[in-house]
Amino acid sequence: MGSISEPDYQSNKRNTKPLGIRFLECTTKSTISFKSHQAIVLIVTFLAYTSYHASRKTTSIIKSALDPQMADETEQLVSLWRRSSVLSWVLGNGWAPFDGSNGTVLLGDLDLAFLFVYAVGMFFSGHVGDRMNLRIFLTMGMVGTGLFTSLFGVGYWANIHVFYYYLIIQMIAGLFQSTGWPSVVAVVGNWFGKSKRGLIMGVWNAHTSIGNISGSLIASYFLKYGWGWSMVVPGLMMVVVGVIVFMFLPVDPESVGVDRDEDESDPRKEGITEHLLSSNTDKEKGSAIGFLEAWKIPGVAPFAFCLFFAKLVAYTFLYWLPFYISHTAINGEYLSNIAAGNLSTLFDVGGVVGGILAGHISDWLDARAITAASFTYCAIPALYLYRSYGHISMSINIILMLVIGMFVNGPYALITTAVSADLGTHWSLKGNSKALATVTAIIDGTGSIGAAIGPVLTGYISTQSWSAVFTMLMVSAFVAGLFLTKLVVSEVTVKCQDLQGRSSGGTPRSDVVEEV
Repeated sequence: MGSISEPDYQSNKRNTKPLGIRFLECTTKSTISFKSHQAIVLIVTFLAYTSYHASRKTTSIIKSALDPQMADETEQLVSLWRRSSVLSWVLGNGWAPFDGSNGTVLLGDLDLAFLFVYAVGMFFSGHVGDRMNLRIFLTMGMVGTGLFTSLFGVGYWANIHVFYYYLIIQMIAGLFQSTGWPSVVAVVGNWFGKSKRGLIMGVWNAHTSIGNISGSLIASYFLKYGWGWSMVVPGLMMVVVGVIVFMFLPVDPESVGVDRDEDESDPRKEGITEHLLSSNTDKEKGSAIGFLEAWKIPGVAPFAFCLFFAKLVAYTFLYWLPFYISHTAINGEYLSNIAAGNLSTLFDVGGVVGGILAGHISDWLDARAITAASFTYCAIPALYLYRSYGHISMSINIILMLVIGMFVNGPYALITTAVSADLGTHWSLKGNSKALATVTAIIDGTGSIGAAIGPVLTGYISTQSWSAVFTMLMVSAFVAGLFLTKLVVSEVTVKCQDLQGRSSGGTPRSDVVEEV
């Protein structure tokens, strides 16, 4: 009952290769290199999560067609293709049951139900994802998301006016949506070592903004043909990308039988002692860890609760910034809904810059907690300045909005990408590769609960005072930073010890912070 022979082992590796990878190797008559596999991983996962966000954005666009009282947000995008004078012809008289006096409340219930199921589903998705092939799991999630996004639109042609049909569809869609983030972060984490992870994932994380923009534009364009098309087309596009994922996504180097480059460390082996490095492949992979075990990994809980408040701030801006701009005089003048919508996109631009900058700085310092905490604390004065001085002139408003986007989305992007991947390959796991999705799900799932709460609180507080809303956001940013205090102290201690070690000729202790 010995071990598998070498030919059989290599055959098993080849059998796990995606069909698209096999086809490329057959046509080129050569084996795809490790670097080429990394490029494929980045491109395919980028497309995958761009599709997730594009399909997620569609419901916010069709709201004005379902409830004409909410036409302002959609008009900002619809006007790109036609004059606003024909907007009423496109939107019609609404769609029951959303066209009544409580239509806005019902649409809000759809959003809340989606975000709640998404947040809860995130925990289970990570747990399941670590126990099955991530390529299959991600494909199932994308096809399911595309199917139920399309089924929401089918209500247009089927003339469905039952609220609970749309509510159930949204809840199931939220469940399938929760499969995306843990899967893509886990796959990227399998292919890139910690030393390069921050910058690479910072650039890669731009898929969020691109998905939001592309989803808005696609849904807005097809709205003129009927709101059902605005759901069905992005849904079908999601299914197509899901097929691409199934055909081309390599989960990890072992699954496609490629050796890592000499300068590329195995993320699962970073920080593991030498005798563990010599263990066989089966031991390195290990069994999937439990939900409670993942919570006990050093650093998971602090970063998860930090993200709860960081994402609360970020999603409040996502849902309410256009409305706030249109209701705040800038240089004594109120902007139109179209101008306010266009101006609000600068927040996402700043967010892309912040994600890249936070990733690069954290790589350079080798200090994720210091970087994330610094960004969250810097967001506090930026929020105060924007509320206090953003109305003075357009140029000041633009500058401050870019700064806010950078400091708010910077730590959000860093924690959900590089930090999650780092903790999913933590030294305490002893090389176990089946923890990435679970850890990512715990961190982002906790953050998603904050993302659901923030916009709801803002809806109530803003009726009293927008200054109170910004106070809530500043307090949230402060609390987010506080959760990282212990990790920041540990990283600072390690840096000081490294400096002392270099000055005395000793050995730096760069791995001490991992034990916190």
